[in-house]
Amino acid sequence: MKTRKIIIAITGASGSIYAKKLIEKLENYTQEIKNIEVVFSEAGKQVWNYELNSKLTETYFRIYENTNLFSPIASGSAKYDTMVIIPCSMGTIGRIANGISNDLISRAADVIIKERQNLIIVPRETPLSSIHLNNLKIISDAGGLIIPASPSFYNKPQTIDELLNTIVDKVIDKMGFVSGAKQWGE
Repeated sequence: MKTRKIIIAITGASGSIYAKKLIEKLENYTQEIKNIEVVFSEAGKQVWNYELNSKLTETYFRIYENTNLFSPIASGSAKYDTMVIIPCSMGTIGRIANGISNDLISRAADVIIKERQNLIIVPRETPLSSIHLNNLKIISDAGGLIIPASPSFYNKPQTIDELLNTIVDKVIDKMGFVSGAKQWGE
């Protein structure tokens, strides 16, 4: 069985709960995962603390500072196969779309794109301007997958957790794992 090397980036867009739930759910796949690296933008740390009133501590993953361009995720030779930016701010999307690698998150995304690996972006913004849409299109054209934080309702979610899981489970499926989430028509 091939084990996966995963990067999770958390930026300053509202929606830190999506990242928290993803990290929690990935613990169910540790036999299929070799490494998980987590990196927060500075605003991502602040939003996480504000929205969740908690601090993320390393358990089965490592946390890198966004200024650490010497971390393994800054190089294609480290061979990470998936990066999820959840939630992803429009500023981060703009930097990635325009090749501005001025921090670890944008550099790691640049590496994932150039290595033709799996980049998943979960933007949490509304409304979207034409600038946002153009930047998202650039990333999509480069091979990135855009999964907006727009939960679905066809499974009739009864709780906020169930609603959040409609996005997190879709991300897990697109990472190449089987989330077990109920699919349309089931």
